[in-house]
Amino acid sequence: MTTSARNELQEGDTVGTRGWTVRTMEIGQHAMALALTVISCIRAIDRGASPLAAIAVSIVFLAWYGLGAVRAARSGAIVLAKWWLLVLAVAWLCTLLVSAEFIWIAFVLWLLAGHLFSLRIAVVFTALTYIATVVAPLAHYGAVGTASIIGSLIGAIFALGLSRGYIELLREGRRREELLQSLEQAHQNLLDLQDELALTQRHAGEIQERTRVSRDIHDTIAQEISSIRLIAHAEVDRTTDKHASQVLRQVEDLAAQSSRDVRRIIVALAPAELEDGALTAAIRRLLTRLEDDTSITGRVEVDETLPSLPAEVEVALLRTAQSALANVRQHSRASRVMVSLMDLDGSIRMDIVDDGVGMADPDSRQRESESGFGLDFIGSRMRELGGELVIETTPGSGFAISATLPNNPTLTSRQNHLGEDGDVEGQRTQGDSA
Repeated sequence: MTTSARNELQEGDTVGTRGWTVRTMEIGQHAMALALTVISCIRAIDRGASPLAAIAVSIVFLAWYGLGAVRAARSGAIVLAKWWLLVLAVAWLCTLLVSAEFIWIAFVLWLLAGHLFSLRIAVVFTALTYIATVVAPLAHYGAVGTASIIGSLIGAIFALGLSRGYIELLREGRRREELLQSLEQAHQNLLDLQDELALTQRHAGEIQERTRVSRDIHDTIAQEISSIRLIAHAEVDRTTDKHASQVLRQVEDLAAQSSRDVRRIIVALAPAELEDGALTAAIRRLLTRLEDDTSITGRVEVDETLPSLPAEVEVALLRTAQSALANVRQHSRASRVMVSLMDLDGSIRMDIVDDGVGMADPDSRQRESESGFGLDFIGSRMRELGGELVIETTPGSGFAISATLPNNPTLTSRQNHLGEDGDVEGQRTQGDSA
């Protein structure tokens, strides 16, 4: 079993266990309401209450409780549930008019109040219903025992604390699920970035290989064919043998034709770097993925004079584009985004502009515990390579970043970088795909 599958299975087990726990507690609460109502009804009849009245108010209470439980399971509307509890409390007060033995049902009301109301309202509701549990014995029997007063008070505090603690457990569970989802999303973004970098390396390797082949052909085969042609041309003027002169002219013509064919091959190989630039292709794939996943339209513009870039510059610009487009996807609410690459005579500038909501002051933006550091990381990466990051934005007028890097020859060139790591990366990529 793979690690991702194991994690998904463990998360599914956790969610399933939590769902089973919630259902179990709901069933326990329903069983408690039924048991307390039946016990209270029996005690009320035993203490002299009218059997018909005791049974009637018990049925009305349970019927309204059951109706609310069914509707809550179907709709989950919290406002309706609150009104349902208030009516249920009124029905409970009606049972107290029949007999004080129905005070035991108050425990169910206290549990429900802690679930449905805010803490302040739940405390007020619990206090009022607790007063009713003290007043009811006084009204029916003329006295109330100290044990009954203390027991009801402890029951009210325990029920309210239990329900509030249960709510906090549910909130903690939701926060944990959100954190797991955030971690999974970050992990997926990291995998996507690794795929982009690997693909960029592969494209760069292909470009480098084509350039090397075209250079080798030019320096070896093309030069040798030119030498053959020159030798044949020189010997034609020296020889007096007609047959030899004819053969040499054929050799010269074949060499000329071969030279033209070799030049055509060199021309076909050499421009590959401009036709399929690794950085441009990777940015286009990022924009295509953004368009597929959202309603945002992406466009890329590249200067025709854009030179071949060192590997460090390409990787830094790719990571900048990936991070910036992730921000566009998550926060901008934009409909369009444009990425442009420009040659500034010794420097390369990449602009990423969207038409989203923007922000007031990027330098004073609020950073959450799990996000808000993307622009900081981009700026740090630019400074490490001797570049800079400029942000332009105002509320409602979009967001623009401009990343500028020097095309510095002191940086490790793409040729050297690939010479050391390209073959290894290419073999690893091929091995993984196989």
